[in-house]
Amino acid sequence: MKLTVTLKEHSYPIYIENQILDRAGEYISQCFSGKKIMIISDDNVFPLYGQRLMNALSDYECHHLVLPHGETTKAFPTLLTLYSAMLEKKLSRSDLVIALGGGVIGDLAGFAAASYLRGIKLVQIPTSLLAQVDSSVGGKVAVDLPQGKNLVGAFYHPQLVLIDPSVLDTLPQHFIHDGMGEVIKYGCIKDTSLFETLKEAASFENLKAVLPSILHRCVDIKRQVVENDEFDTGERMLLNFGHTLAHTIEQYFHYERESHGEAVAIGMYQITKIAEEKGLTKLGTAEEIKKVLISYGLPYECGLPVSDLTEAISLDKKNLNNHLNVVLLQEIGNSYVHPTTVDFFKNAGIL
Repeated sequence: MKLTVTLKEHSYPIYIENQILDRAGEYISQCFSGKKIMIISDDNVFPLYGQRLMNALSDYECHHLVLPHGETTKAFPTLLTLYSAMLEKKLSRSDLVIALGGGVIGDLAGFAAASYLRGIKLVQIPTSLLAQVDSSVGGKVAVDLPQGKNLVGAFYHPQLVLIDPSVLDTLPQHFIHDGMGEVIKYGCIKDTSLFETLKEAASFENLKAVLPSILHRCVDIKRQVVENDEFDTGERMLLNFGHTLAHTIEQYFHYERESHGEAVAIGMYQITKIAEEKGLTKLGTAEEIKKVLISYGLPYECGLPVSDLTEAISLDKKNLNNHLNVVLLQEIGNSYVHPTTVDFFKNAGIL
């Protein structure tokens, strides 16, 4: 399956196919004419898939850098490690960086590629469900600051995205749940039939037979939104459904308790519940979301008073001059941006 993100000179193809990792060289040769490649990965993914990728790239001079896994890696000190490795191997602007891993590696390697020598070619090969349906597509790359997530970043599109659904067979169950938070999000914001499919399947195991088409649907939704709003000023904000609360929950627990997808799950349910109470969302929508979250092993509450999170919400990138844009649902499959302030969460109580 092939999709194309059409953004004038920044357009790029996305291929979704089982075992595509073994043919990576064939696809990369279509967008890269240089000789030197730096593969950036982590200590979970590289032992599983690094050698397979290197074998597929035997026509190139390949180097690799393996980083510790986890959100704490996505920070400035690690960037310096990346730049040093790239300089040591004498990577030039005619060379290529490949991000082989989940969202952390994609964001970090992407930001390094965007900033090293003012920009070096990038290919994304996402290996987690969350990265395959979300972070590898759209060109957002970033690192975290102690004060919050993704506060330093850029819009930097890859030359190519290769999505291999078969690599998810080795993904721990925890990360399957994580990615399903984002898959469910797409159904909530844009696709009632996707939401119904997820509801009927009721487990990731039952989705496996149709997984490439599920991934295709999610990526296609993101592709359309990104094409309409490349720099995240309008419609693209819809992709942040659940994220205003999610980022603050992650930060509150120093990225050590809920994963991103789990935090998004909580954020989607809780913000919909608040919106229903304010008459901004059709009654019963939060309950529908809750049932699907439970069936995929995702949480819907975190046990924190909302007052503990409001300071972090006020630092959120979407909070501009005390105007906060939150994404709400009219109903499942129909989302909109609601301009408000941090006071939107004022009387929410325990989340």
